[in-house]
Amino acid sequence: MKHYKSTYKQLTAIGINHWKAPVSVREKYRFTDEKRAAFLNKVSELGYTDVIPLSTCNRSEILAFCCQSDELRDLFIQQNDGTAEQFSKYGFTLYDRQAAEHFFKVAVGLDAQIIGDLQIIKQVKEAYEFSHRHGMVDRVLHRFIQNVFKAHKRSRRETGLATGAATSAYAAVQYARHHLKSLEDKNIVLVGTGKIGKVTCKNLMSFGARNITLVNRSKHRAKQLGERFELPVAGLNDLGELIADADVVIVATGADSPIINAEAVPECLNGKPRILLDLSVPRNIDPALDEHPGIKVVNMDMLEDKMDEAYRKRREYIPAVEAIIQEELAGFQHWLEEQQVVPTIKALDAKLEHIRRNELTRFQNRNNDVDQNKVEQLTRRITQKILAHSINHIKENRNNPEKVTRMIASMFKLDKDILTDP
Repeated sequence: MKHYKSTYKQLTAIGINHWKAPVSVREKYRFTDEKRAAFLNKVSELGYTDVIPLSTCNRSEILAFCCQSDELRDLFIQQNDGTAEQFSKYGFTLYDRQAAEHFFKVAVGLDAQIIGDLQIIKQVKEAYEFSHRHGMVDRVLHRFIQNVFKAHKRSRRETGLATGAATSAYAAVQYARHHLKSLEDKNIVLVGTGKIGKVTCKNLMSFGARNITLVNRSKHRAKQLGERFELPVAGLNDLGELIADADVVIVATGADSPIINAEAVPECLNGKPRILLDLSVPRNIDPALDEHPGIKVVNMDMLEDKMDEAYRKRREYIPAVEAIIQEELAGFQHWLEEQQVVPTIKALDAKLEHIRRNELTRFQNRNNDVDQNKVEQLTRRITQKILAHSINHIKENRNNPEKVTRMIASMFKLDKDILTDP
């Protein structure tokens, strides 16, 4: 008989994140859609069906149910041209309840560099939907993720974890404000007008920045955002001239390699300091530019929002969010335990229906003058009530599924073949 374990021991989390691995390592372990699809195809070939590969700016992780962790870890390393030694130094593998708690904390934003990061849940949903479309989310992992989403919604509705703009884009703007004192008179170049670029633009303008030039590989896309905020736009070929006059350059694109390097920076710059903020992983600004006189390169590892009052307020709600996580974990645990007795309930239902049909047929053959529909309804109600009382007893004893199954099977003489979860 197949039973689902009730102790999370089949749940595994594997990955690399910002707590141990610098951005120079994290950018190598990253799931693009193409790599994610290839990874899931290989996992499927191994016979697994419950796997979600996730990538954010600060992590690349795998959540899996009923998989061999060694096989997944090795595949994760191979997929990213890594080494076992590198993963041993920077990676992690979590099991059981620890893996479950970790993924909950990732999704709600407690494990983020920016506490309460609003972008992560979107990336978790995209990762889940990607795996679901590829047939790699079975009902147990699906149920687990639904509890994760519920915890996130509750953390926003019942606590102040979303106080302020908890995003890396906001942290980048705060960094620039902190070091330049004001953004109102500064020349700012924003490279990338996707999701993060749009959020960054809003944050910049909310803090008084007006001299913003939008740059994008697709000039049409840049124009759309430029018209919305009444800002000028430019192409990538204008970067050198823009950098020469800029106080701040913020880059947030999905490029696989740096789009700002030594060649893009004029040899002679005036004496004013420039901040180049890189919100991309892999990095889109060559880190070697930090050696250039007058340029300060800031990557994701250097961003935080701890100087912001909103950060301190968000921290106050961490215990409340952790309590919500434990409640939702308990909800999943309760559901998981109930799954252990589902085969028994199904078998009992089938047995009672078999008895009802046999007795009903015998009665109908002897009594043609009665209302057969009423007899049908009556017998069905009787068996449903017997089943309901039995289900309550079975669920009350779900912590010992084998014992209750043996008892019910013996009492109703259930066919052992029926006691198999389909």
